[in-house]
Amino acid sequence: MRLLVVEDDLEIAGFLRKALSEAGHIVDHADNGRDGLFLATGEPYDAIVLDRMLPQMDGLSMLAALRASGARVPVLILSALNHVDERIKGLRAGGDDYLVKPFVLSELLARLDVITRRHMTTVVTSNDIHVGDLVLDRLTRQVHRGDKLLSLKPQEYRVLEYLMRHAGQVVTRSMLLEGVWDYHFDPQTNVIDVHMSRLRAKVDFAPHAPLIHTLRGAGYCLRED
Repeated sequence: MRLLVVEDDLEIAGFLRKALSEAGHIVDHADNGRDGLFLATGEPYDAIVLDRMLPQMDGLSMLAALRASGARVPVLILSALNHVDERIKGLRAGGDDYLVKPFVLSELLARLDVITRRHMTTVVTSNDIHVGDLVLDRLTRQVHRGDKLLSLKPQEYRVLEYLMRHAGQVVTRSMLLEGVWDYHFDPQTNVIDVHMSRLRAKVDFAPHAPLIHTLRGAGYCLRED
């Protein structure tokens, strides 16, 4: 793979470049967010390893600008900030995963492998969103799992479309409430639980493998394992 490492700590950056190169990858490096954004928007990378705290442009600002440009390249955020609120901020900004420093190299390599495989199983065309054998047609508003047409209510369709647009990423309850219901409900309301339960029953039926996953304390993720 061709990877971009955006890290201002030269010792960590040197370690990552050496380790990733030895693992068979082509690695570019930027030591600040502005140069990282320039490279990320101008070159076809398979994945980006992005430090949270960067000079000139911090990691989340770079990530937000990258996503605003339409780039869907998988991004693994590295950070010394390990509070759950910081992890949620990183995921909501468009990160595909979040790894806290200090980290173990084998875990970083495994996480990179996972987010790049997720990305390859998600394909968006002008009208369709595909995640594995789940296909959502935005023009006809029809959803198929394999050769079966799913009967979804309007709000179930909106929830599923939101999850599929963020396939492979963690979607929090607040994100669903704001993105689907367009209103800041109490995050503890059971409206999400009810819709997710109904949606799972319609989408994750035998013999198909489950696509909708609950991440305890974080939210939901639609992905093909």
